[in-house]
Amino acid sequence: MAEKTTMIGPSTLKVICRDRAVVSCARALEDPTQIQLLALSHTRSTSRSPMASIVTKGKPAQQLSSLLPPLVFGCAVFNSQYNDVNKLDTVGLVQEALEFGIRAFDTSPYYGPSEELLGAALDTEFVRSHVPRSDLFYITKCGRIAGDEFDYSPEWVRQSVARSLQRLRTDYLDIVYCHDVEFVSEDEVIGAIKELRRIRDEEGTLRYIGISGYPVPLLCSLAERVLRETGEPLDAVMSYANFTLQNTTLATNGIARLRAAGVDVVPNASPLGMGLLRRAGPPVAGQGDWHPAGPGVRAAVRRASDFCDRHGERLEVIAIRYALESWLTQGASVGSRGDPASGVPWTRESNQQVGGQKLGVSVMGVSNAGELEKTMSVWRSILDGLEGGEETVKLAGRWKRDHEWSQNRKHGVQIMADGIQEHLAEYLDFAWDSPGKDYVNKRAAKNLTAPEAEDAPWLTPAQSPQADQDLPEEISIALR
Repeated sequence: MAEKTTMIGPSTLKVICRDRAVVSCARALEDPTQIQLLALSHTRSTSRSPMASIVTKGKPAQQLSSLLPPLVFGCAVFNSQYNDVNKLDTVGLVQEALEFGIRAFDTSPYYGPSEELLGAALDTEFVRSHVPRSDLFYITKCGRIAGDEFDYSPEWVRQSVARSLQRLRTDYLDIVYCHDVEFVSEDEVIGAIKELRRIRDEEGTLRYIGISGYPVPLLCSLAERVLRETGEPLDAVMSYANFTLQNTTLATNGIARLRAAGVDVVPNASPLGMGLLRRAGPPVAGQGDWHPAGPGVRAAVRRASDFCDRHGERLEVIAIRYALESWLTQGASVGSRGDPASGVPWTRESNQQVGGQKLGVSVMGVSNAGELEKTMSVWRSILDGLEGGEETVKLAGRWKRDHEWSQNRKHGVQIMADGIQEHLAEYLDFAWDSPGKDYVNKRAAKNLTAPEAEDAPWLTPAQSPQADQDLPEEISIALR
């Protein structure tokens, strides 16, 4: 095989390859993103085998809540629709995340090239040498193919899982969600859950199973039905935009029902409400103004943002810290005891640097090293303010009064949150329709079967908004 080198970093991708098949194919596609992924897939034949792992069949002996880290790296940003992947240093970003102690990564086939890029970033010499596969959590999804195409059939579920294993370069997936369950019938969801469990029990290529989506009542009713009809609860239910400054119904209306349905872990995603809770408003990019929030709630958010400006704060800063900090405690009963990435050496046997308690799980995405560093600064400041935070501060070598500072900051954030929620008025806890009234599953209408189905298109998920490109980097992520 001819020698070739693939460079993936912040500068323009350079592919030095004497294998003309790869180059000519990429040129034919005339897509720089496809060039990168072709090069990545082509180098697999010469890369080392994936990290050693143990494939086990059947339901895991340990509950997910005893293992999953409370901070999950959201990889929807690894997407050509709102990031130039030729300039996105996914390998460097994932390595830095690992150095910070992050061990869980959430992706989806629906997030364009995200699975491919994450798989390549986790299949490097650094990762193989420093992070055992057993310490990592590969989290992905199945069922959603495009904005208006879903396939929950057993055939497609099998095909999707097999493809994710290949793209992520792993022998097993730690968690697989049925993606955006509100867009299909409950019967289809139940069928997909049963197929995922069959794969778990007979093939051992996945371990924990859950559902994801937006409407809290539907997520709860589905979790209840799964338990009632199968006798086994879901391992996880991931909700997005339902525990934010604008909407806290995941806590007020969701936790009790999900716990009663036996759900082990409930991760909270999208603390900015899909980009709604920003001074600039929801992002508008290649997909146009896709955000489902209507003019009334947008106007209320603008008033809340003006309130923050008058008090020397930014809406984004308050929104991110409020959601991360509040969910740690309010979501603790459906949280986890995994590595919190506190900056202190951690073992599953102790977890003492955060008081030994479960912590609510949050999913947070970043696009560059600067955003990652700021996010981790905020996250660790929040951990410093928890019970046992004085010891965390000491062991991590941070300022001796960081525990006190964090608690004072929490008090200040709560005061601002109260004011913001007053300005939201009748739109506090407002939820938009998902799906919209005119939604039609085009895949069902076309009656496609799995063997005939095309590969997942490269589309940006509406659930994962565009990065804050209209803001300077230094203020795009909460600093406090």
